[in-house]
Amino acid sequence: MDKAFRWKLIITLAMIAISIWALIPTVRLYSIPRGQRDTMTGPQIDRLRNRSMKLGLDLQGGMDLVLELDRAALPEGSDVSEATDRVIEILRNRVDQFGVAEPVIQKQGEDRIAVQLPGLLDPQRARRLIGQTALLEFKLVKTGDEEQRVFQTVDRYLANRAKNDGQPALSAPGDSILAADAAAADSLLADRPLSSRSVGEWGGGLFFPESEWQSVATMLQEARTDSILPPDTQLAWSKDTERANEQIGRVLFVLKKKPELTGAGIANAARTLGDDPRNPGAAGVSLTLNNRGSATFARVTGDNVNRQLAIVLDGRVASAPVIQDKIRGGRASITGRFSDQEARDLAVVLRAGALPAPVRIIEERTVGPSLGRDSIRQGLRAGIAGSLAVMVFMLWYYKAAGFIAVLALVLNVYFLFAVLAGLKGTLTLPGIAGVVLTIGMSVDSNVLIFERIKEELRNLKSIRAAIDSGYKRAFRTILDAHVTILITGVVLYQFGTGPIRGFAVTLVIGLIANMFTAVLVTRMIYDAITQRRRLQKLSI
Repeated sequence: MDKAFRWKLIITLAMIAISIWALIPTVRLYSIPRGQRDTMTGPQIDRLRNRSMKLGLDLQGGMDLVLELDRAALPEGSDVSEATDRVIEILRNRVDQFGVAEPVIQKQGEDRIAVQLPGLLDPQRARRLIGQTALLEFKLVKTGDEEQRVFQTVDRYLANRAKNDGQPALSAPGDSILAADAAAADSLLADRPLSSRSVGEWGGGLFFPESEWQSVATMLQEARTDSILPPDTQLAWSKDTERANEQIGRVLFVLKKKPELTGAGIANAARTLGDDPRNPGAAGVSLTLNNRGSATFARVTGDNVNRQLAIVLDGRVASAPVIQDKIRGGRASITGRFSDQEARDLAVVLRAGALPAPVRIIEERTVGPSLGRDSIRQGLRAGIAGSLAVMVFMLWYYKAAGFIAVLALVLNVYFLFAVLAGLKGTLTLPGIAGVVLTIGMSVDSNVLIFERIKEELRNLKSIRAAIDSGYKRAFRTILDAHVTILITGVVLYQFGTGPIRGFAVTLVIGLIANMFTAVLVTRMIYDAITQRRRLQKLSI
């Protein structure tokens, strides 16, 4: 056994061993039944998922969304394209923490984003996670006297507007509004004094039962009551329903418009339990502030002891605790009626940051897991049928040499999947097409070599010389073909989108594996045969 042959054998065996090691997690993961695999949790299954080859949206099901940025909500003068890039960055952070394997998030045009979430089992949760702006603000609640004056002003404004039905709404509070009859039909207080409205559990705000709050909210919006409020004042509803006087409803708060602190001051967010003394078992979100946020929070809480500080999420008051003392250490919490999953998702979006503007889902497609299973089944059937037909032809036409070609083909596909698994890549339907094309390239390479060897044998060369000459003469042609297609695959990967990239990845890996098996492995087998005994005839 010469030195070159020994090195070829060592390299081949090492490649096979490494490939087995790379494929073990994938084989173990996908040998678990689908229903059981999707619901399993724990560090062991997480390690398997992290080390395994993934299946694309078309093979395992999932969601395909197209989002559009709300241009009107962007600050004046903002660059739409830059805002869309920022949204993509934030969505990618959210989706990564959501746990979706190999998501595809790509820009389409100036203000649209395509999102693919393979293997997603809870589409509604994904919509909430992706669509939530997650604008977090800490705002002071107005004092009791300020709150009462605002509510009375708004109430009189609505009463005056109802009396003058059909006339334009007033743009500022005046004597006629203050003197208006508060008992009008469209009055906010509806013929009852402010004191008869029970306040919310947090000690401030105006409570409206569930049967009334939606109509009141619509009334306030249609009347454009923001125009009559003092410059640094805004109205905001509670995010969750509250209970007062044995009724379920929502609370309308009067807040200082300018936030004391925003989500930019957050360094980290995590789901916690027991932060709400009114509901010790409820889930919440614990916030860790950065240095600037900690300093601001300490100053605000120190200057406003015994006042309510509202934690406002996307324009709704999540909680409004009373400041008991100056809070140092840069820690705060958001409590409310969160489920455990909602608290986890809120922590995810807060860690990822707020979107610069809302996004809306303009297109949504869901690929069911059963359709994905059908795709896998039909793809495998097509691949196996084509491969068997090729193998049968090679064995029939090239005899023993055909068997060597089949062995090289099997190794080629084996190495391809091992590399995909080792890179934690994603297999898609176009990727399967790339595998099938690789099989064709593998057969083509062997056909070129065998025909060259047969040509040399017809020229009456010895078997060893014919093999040497056949490989040398075929190598340049094989290399040219592979380099040409390799360049095409690189270009497809660089400029293509998700499915096209999946095709390009499998094609490039398959081409490299084919060069190894067709040139090195098959030649090594022939060297082993010819070195052991002197052949009188070559079965080719």
